[in-house]
Amino acid sequence: MAGEMKVLLLNSSDTEGGAARAAYRLHQGLQGIGVSSQILVKNQKSGGANVISSEQGIATKFDRILSTISNSPLRLYPKRIPAIFSAQWLPDSLAGKVAQLEPDIINLHWVCDGYMQVETVPKFDRPLVWTLHDMWPFTGGCHYSEECDRYTESCGSCPQLHSSQDADLSRWVWRRKAKAWKNLNLTLVSPSAWLAKCASSSSLCQDYRVEVIPNGIDTQKYKPINREWAREILNLPQDKQIVLFGGASGTGDRWKGFNLLVPALQSLSKSGWNDRIELLVFGSSQPENPIELGFKAHYLGKFADDISLALVYAAADVFVAPSVYDNLPNTVMEAAACGIPSVGFNIGGMPDLIEHCSNGYLAKPYETEDLATGIAWVLENRDRHQQLCTRARQKVEQEFTSEIQARRYLSVFSELASAANSAAN
Repeated sequence: MAGEMKVLLLNSSDTEGGAARAAYRLHQGLQGIGVSSQILVKNQKSGGANVISSEQGIATKFDRILSTISNSPLRLYPKRIPAIFSAQWLPDSLAGKVAQLEPDIINLHWVCDGYMQVETVPKFDRPLVWTLHDMWPFTGGCHYSEECDRYTESCGSCPQLHSSQDADLSRWVWRRKAKAWKNLNLTLVSPSAWLAKCASSSSLCQDYRVEVIPNGIDTQKYKPINREWAREILNLPQDKQIVLFGGASGTGDRWKGFNLLVPALQSLSKSGWNDRIELLVFGSSQPENPIELGFKAHYLGKFADDISLALVYAAADVFVAPSVYDNLPNTVMEAAACGIPSVGFNIGGMPDLIEHCSNGYLAKPYETEDLATGIAWVLENRDRHQQLCTRARQKVEQEFTSEIQARRYLSVFSELASAANSAAN
């Protein structure tokens, strides 16, 4: 069955952002177990096999203009908070492109940034599996609802838009979704238990089946490497303990919580750690006015390839993920695969990856002092640190390999394709 079935993944990009990396890894994992898998993206950046661009030549030149037009309804809300909000109202030509490829199963991933109009989904006419990378598929446009639960009803009066009107942009997007997505052959897959629970309580997706399948990772690319060797290559000190922070947007992503890491590190610096630790950051370059932490910080800029990233993790003693909202962060999984324990807040999908005081530390949500305590706890005892490193790698090998993920998806795909065939006959 695996060899015969054609699976098509849709994601706006094949390399940029956490969802793109996760989708591309699933694609590779499916190919690894013999499934015919392709990815359809807006603009192809990688040279990956079976990655297809939906826009060629002249269309890509207009991409920025289209992105601006796509976001134009947001101008009605000048006081909105500076977070991504997707109305997805511009028409697209995806249904025709998908039909040409004749897949048996369509697996949607992150389809915003003007890639796919809300109304396109019912045109696909194939069993749909939607992998949730954030909350957008069941909200009126926001990607993380933060403290708001209006997605359990019909949105409107959106706090992120700073709107007090029920009939606002979020209600318009919600209504369009409710109308277009009413009777879909749709299964949702959530990488984390937390996001699955949110989806099941949403008004838009409560009637659809929700499966929890964690993202997977290539444990041959991400694996423990000699720390001294990694530091030598990256020109980092051998006599310090290195705290690592990073992500696709580095310090610039408001949900990733760098602003909460800073006071935790300053607190550590004041409590006698200042001559023992240094900070390493990837995803961001050195800021013009570096924040005073009380010790040295190294900014590595952006990394696109797995080999370099694995080397960065290997150089660290602890990875800190102070996210305010997060699904199942690739970074924590990557760190664990490299045998590096993580410290994060006990939110979202973090407890799916971090077992408190077993392979890392879960701090009380948004308490920077507890975050500092966690970092110190991971670093202060050498034998315990070694145990945490070993257990971090073990958890990935037992639960998060690419093959485990691909086989679980294949099981869902096969079931849906078989049911579709039976209905057709």
